[in-house]
Amino acid sequence: MFVCICRAVTEDEVHEHCDSGARTVDAISDKCGAGEGCGTCLERLHAIVAERNATASTAA
Repeated sequence: MFVCICRAVTEDEVHEHCDSGARTVDAISDKCGAGEGCGTCLERLHAIVAERNATASTAA
């Protein structure tokens, strides 16, 4: 499923960027451009990042 239509970034790609160290929406944006267009995806990007960061902190 696409998260960012403007840059054709999928949810899987966002998770891959998180796996490779992206911990913020800005870091994901730097890697793939998600969130730099219309901004519609920002809410979903923030949700994914928050979920991933919460999971990482409970696993540590």
